[in-house]
Amino acid sequence: MVIATILAAGKGTRMYADMPKVLYPLAGKPLLVRVLDTVQRAGISRTIAIIGYKGEQIRSALAHYPNLEFVEQHPQLGTGHAMQQLLPVLADYSGDVVVLTGDSPLFSSETLQELIAVHQQRQASATILTALMPDPTGYGRVFCDAHLRVEKIVEHKDCTPEQRLNQRVSTGAYCFRWQDLARVLPHLDNHNAQGEYYLTAVFAMMEGVIAHDLRDWRESMGINDRCQLAQAFAYLQEQIKMRWMKAGVTMILPETITIEETVTLAPNVTLEPQTHLRGSTTIKMGSVIGPNTLIENSLIQENCQVSYSVVVDSEVQAGCRIGPFAHLRQQSVVGQNCRVGNFVELKKATLGNKTNVAHLSYLGDATVGSQVNIGAGTITANYDGFAKHQTVIGDRTKTGANTVLCAPISVGQNVTIGAGSVITEDVPDNALAIARARQVTKPDYYDATGRKKNLSPTQGEGEPS
Repeated sequence: MVIATILAAGKGTRMYADMPKVLYPLAGKPLLVRVLDTVQRAGISRTIAIIGYKGEQIRSALAHYPNLEFVEQHPQLGTGHAMQQLLPVLADYSGDVVVLTGDSPLFSSETLQELIAVHQQRQASATILTALMPDPTGYGRVFCDAHLRVEKIVEHKDCTPEQRLNQRVSTGAYCFRWQDLARVLPHLDNHNAQGEYYLTAVFAMMEGVIAHDLRDWRESMGINDRCQLAQAFAYLQEQIKMRWMKAGVTMILPETITIEETVTLAPNVTLEPQTHLRGSTTIKMGSVIGPNTLIENSLIQENCQVSYSVVVDSEVQAGCRIGPFAHLRQQSVVGQNCRVGNFVELKKATLGNKTNVAHLSYLGDATVGSQVNIGAGTITANYDGFAKHQTVIGDRTKTGANTVLCAPISVGQNVTIGAGSVITEDVPDNALAIARARQVTKPDYYDATGRKKNLSPTQGEGEPS
């Protein structure tokens, strides 16, 4: 049996955030959640998080997480002190313990599985997950023999010039035979400048300590400040985008594109520059997204084009053209082969198949039929100052430019609404609706220089001259 222990008690002062560092989001997920997900995918069924600073926030944020136990560390006196808190909790345990830190979110489940397998195959007391780092400046060096048996660990400041050429460093992840670790944990001391108990001190007290090298040293990146957060995000994005491109997705300037892990892409999707895909988003085959487009928690069906637009919590069915500069939100649904064009906003709106909203319109809380043409500047006035109201528009209806539909209102099928109308009453099928003041034209109102003439009261409709 293997238990995962995650060290998550620190404050993270260099993040300058009023929350535990392990709850800070990386690409939409808290750091600690990323570690927990990795542990779960690795098949480890029991996980213990050692918490301290604002521990109640961590408990609350992860209350839904399965098989997660919490152990408090108060005060926080170092990583060795944190592991000492497990002595009463695991008093009768005789298996292995994987130790991870809650601010190192990039380890893969395959890496954890390899670490455990090597540890158990070599029957080691402790296995240090190490990395061959291109620039190990500032890191303690791990010195091993030809069989990766650990001989010593030397801090960077104590290394000779020759020792500093060694690129092997500890990643802060370990696998221990618990009973061997439990025997030495009580003997740690805090005779150092920080007055803390360091977990790394146990290796000098244990026999059979080995190292296991990461395949990609970048997995070991920890998060201590916003610069490292950005570096970790870049690493994640590189992995995600490489996987999708190998699966048949075209990306134009992939370095400008961001994709969260929860996104699903079909082969033959094209992502233009500055496209950002977040949440539970799915893009189906043949669709072209971008440039400069954000899609979040939305479904884009086959052969759609979405450019310079924002789509959130909505669905776009096959063959649609969205944008440029369109905004779909709050469970809007666009039927097949529709056009939602320049500066159009849909909010809780449903469009039937082959309906066009080409430009400069707002449809909120609206159900629109098939083959409808929404004229430029059409607005559903859905809010009366107290509540939102519904607008219903039937199939094959046309609204003229600058139409206002004052909800609640129902407009039938095969209706034409005259341009500039303010519709306040329901309109039956097959009707022409015009709701505007009659035009008044006053000829000969100005002279050739553009000055208003002196008109008689009759000619000037009673206006003063």
